[in-house]
Amino acid sequence: MENQEYSVGLDIGTTKIVAIVGRRNAHGKIEILGVGKAKSLGVHKGIVNNISQTINSIKTAVAEAQSSAGVPIHKVTVGIAGKHIRSLQHSDYIMREHPDRYITEDDIEKLKDQVKKLVMLPGEEIIHVLPQEYKVDSEGEIQEPVGMHGKRLEANFHVVVGQMGSIRNIARCVREAGLEMEALTLEPLASSEAVLTKEEKEAGVAIVDIGGGTTDIAIFKDNIIRHTCVIPYGGGIITDDIKEGCSIIEKHAEQLKVKFGSSVPELEKDSTYVTIPGLHGRPDKEISLKVLAQIINARVEEILEMVNTELKAYGAFEQKKKLIAGIVLTGGGSNLRNLRQLANYTTGFDSRIGFANEYVANDKNQYLKGPEFATSIGLLMESLKIRDKRVLQTEEEIIEEAVAKAEPVAPQPTAEVEKPQQIQQIEEVAKPKEVAKRSKPTFGQSLMDKVKKFFEEVEE
Repeated sequence: MENQEYSVGLDIGTTKIVAIVGRRNAHGKIEILGVGKAKSLGVHKGIVNNISQTINSIKTAVAEAQSSAGVPIHKVTVGIAGKHIRSLQHSDYIMREHPDRYITEDDIEKLKDQVKKLVMLPGEEIIHVLPQEYKVDSEGEIQEPVGMHGKRLEANFHVVVGQMGSIRNIARCVREAGLEMEALTLEPLASSEAVLTKEEKEAGVAIVDIGGGTTDIAIFKDNIIRHTCVIPYGGGIITDDIKEGCSIIEKHAEQLKVKFGSSVPELEKDSTYVTIPGLHGRPDKEISLKVLAQIINARVEEILEMVNTELKAYGAFEQKKKLIAGIVLTGGGSNLRNLRQLANYTTGFDSRIGFANEYVANDKNQYLKGPEFATSIGLLMESLKIRDKRVLQTEEEIIEEAVAKAEPVAPQPTAEVEKPQQIQQIEEVAKPKEVAKRSKPTFGQSLMDKVKKFFEEVEE
């Protein structure tokens, strides 16, 4: 199988590193060829804090994906998140040299490149330049300016910025794991590719991706990305709270959260207990599920309040910016029982859990159904988009090259093809005018005739 046929998404998360290999089938759906998963050891709150451990985890996940897919992995599309990510709004324009020619993708790229030259804070770097709405001359609110004519091309941009050091660390880990980084994508954007529908993006929706170390938010309205941010809390901090609150080890705290955890204590019975084995001969410990739910609820409410603050910052409660489709919860943290009810109550928006299996064709055992794989599948979709674009460009280049190489064929003296009646009539009407036009002397000719006549009279 050729490398061009498949793509790879690599999700470097706080709790796990996932590599997914896939390709598009004849119906445009994604066919998963292989999945590799490894425990993430060198990442804290979305930021690499141990290079060698992260490299080893990437190698483990990629080796597993390679062996299950049966294909070699060279290029990957990588996700980035972390508390260092911030976003800003920016407006910019270019004056086109040839306004008589229509606007092309090159003009848009030129405008994007200009935005990429923005001066950032020390140590910061631009990750994404996302156009929102265009303006051509005085005409505004244009979604797609390609093919239009105009002198001034302007656009509003959503610019995503991250710490240069964190970006370099991810790039180094990928490179030293023997891979080439095809693209770096903001994780909430990747998740939104996998779980949101076009209708939701149109109506207005916020995706809330609750990962291990961070909660990522992306807001869409009128099919345009409006706001992105990263909250430095995720499922990991809930596990830490259970560990401290119940005085148990992290492994048991994580198991308790996953198997018995609930976000709403009122729905738990006082009489239900779960037994945790004691350490090295110590007695077993009994933990009330109601107490467990109270610990979880306190932290989840705090995270949801931060989500609410971000929604207010965007203006989601204003009538004009209202999110009709509400909230889509995804990521491993969204597996918590009763989270949807608590999100509805805390934010006032209707919510649903976002599953990524809608775009996947061959997930018969439902392994990838879980929302924890949303980012990985989104990154694979992003990688496939890049591949499709490259294939399209290559095809165009081949066609252009073939046209350039084709020698002009000399016209052969063939019998005149019978012309359509309408064209013949037009030509017949045009002929007398042409004759008349030729017979009438031009101003220059009549002047020359007069001068000639004058000299001839003088000579006589």
